[in-house]
Amino acid sequence: MSFHPDTPAPPQSCGAINRLRRHTLAAMASIVAGLALPGAPLLAQQSPASTGWQPQGPVQLINGFSAGGAGDSLCRILAEALQPLLGQPVVVETRPGANGFIGAQAVSRGAPDGRTIGMATMSMLTISPQLPGLTLPIDARKDLTPIATLADIYSMLVSSPDAPFSTVQELIEYARQHPGRISYASAGIGSAPHLAGELFRRQADIDIVHVPYKGGAQAMVDLQAGRVQMLIGNMPDFMGQVKTGALRGIAFGGDEAAPALPEVPLIKQWLPNYSFSNWFGIVGPAGMPPEVVQGLNTAIQQALSQPGVRAQIATLGAQVVTGDTAAFQALIERDRKRWGEIIRDANIRIE
Repeated sequence: MSFHPDTPAPPQSCGAINRLRRHTLAAMASIVAGLALPGAPLLAQQSPASTGWQPQGPVQLINGFSAGGAGDSLCRILAEALQPLLGQPVVVETRPGANGFIGAQAVSRGAPDGRTIGMATMSMLTISPQLPGLTLPIDARKDLTPIATLADIYSMLVSSPDAPFSTVQELIEYARQHPGRISYASAGIGSAPHLAGELFRRQADIDIVHVPYKGGAQAMVDLQAGRVQMLIGNMPDFMGQVKTGALRGIAFGGDEAAPALPEVPLIKQWLPNYSFSNWFGIVGPAGMPPEVVQGLNTAIQQALSQPGVRAQIATLGAQVVTGDTAAFQALIERDRKRWGEIIRDANIRIE
């Protein structure tokens, strides 16, 4: 039997219809409540199906870098995107110091259950552990578990505004004609800009002089003043100066140009084997079960596939880097080999 909305129901059916209405309203109220509450069972039930694993409680994402920096911003973007995927709160805890190793040490001390993870950089995992004379609080290879790549900050070769070159080719030609006249700045011996400059020197087969500073701020001051002529570092650190003309943007050091400066070429157009990537990844404590690592990697890749997340990361001067755990491990080993060879061949050590 069917009923039109405007047709009164037969008297003998009123009880059944009222019971049906009460059941329907109760079901609707339950669904609305589940949609309205963050982390409600309806949402949580979707997570294991999408990631294959779910943490049994809140997740702590440890950021070892200063608040407001690229590392901190990446952590907060990722934490917000991961919460609905994992069905648990993801809380960012900032523990800056020792170029990220204070945070990494805190990660290494966590339980290997997937509820303690942290941010790590290319320098932390591939350069610092190989520097003679540098004492670190942990052994990154033994004490941490690689989980997933996250992002790669665009690297850029910049020069002082009055440098006697404006292209990579002109730089190489000038350096060959004037050995030892060009100096390049870094944030210290063994820092990523130091290794990036040394890689450039070796591949271009030129004589340029390394000038280490105790930090990036003083290096930037002297670069703008022309006391040093060049630096290869993170594009966001000097994007403003390049746009105003206080520094000259020569070329990008990675495999792609940043959308914000599409007219700037790549170093590899002149040095085909040159590639400098300052990447970020997520790590956990040693001894994590494979299913936990896989679950976290899947959730992180799902988070990074969201257009809104990719757009937020792009505003930091970075590009998303996705891949499984094996790809992340291969990236670490590739860069360990490359930077280790340069460290040994150039006899770089912390005095």
